Amino acid sequence: MSHDIGMLVIRLALGLMLVAHGSNKVFGPGGLGGTTGWFESLGLRPAWLHARLAAATEIAAGVLLALGLLTGPACTAYVGLMAVAALTDHRGKGYFVFKGGSEYVLLVGLVAVGVACVGPGAWSLDDALGIETAGGWWPVAAVVAGAGAALGLLATSYRPPPAS
Repeated sequence: MSHDIGMLVIRLALGLMLVAHGSNKVFGPGGLGGTTGWFESLGLRPAWLHARLAAATEIAAGVLLALGLLTGPACTAYVGLMAVAALTDHRGKGYFVFKGGSEYVLLVGLVAVGVACVGPGAWSLDDALGIETAGGWWPVAAVVAGAGAALGLLATSYRPPPAS
């Protein structure tokens, strides 16, 4: 039972954090326009599309993880999102987040892989519906498919501005 409570706490914390993060891209101070401008400055083309895709993916993956529904695919989305963030916004800035480094995105991505390893726990929709999308090969799938999706997105859409 303590494992199930622990997984509920982790899922709610990680899930609701990503819902808030994605919602901020849409409804935050700069709204989608500000997010689009930021993505443009990072080199994601077309920025208007990536701003919307990132926000929608973050909100959807966060809701799924919080509910413990389709946990493995949700964790895969987390890995992909965090890999793109690490390779665009946090790249070359070291480890610590207070210097813009990758500390935050690495932690979030690795916790998602951990959830894919152990599953969402009994207090989840996956458990209630008898859906098996965690454990077994799911952590490997989350890393491989998440990283693959991130690299595919970057190969097709990442055109960083020239270094000044």
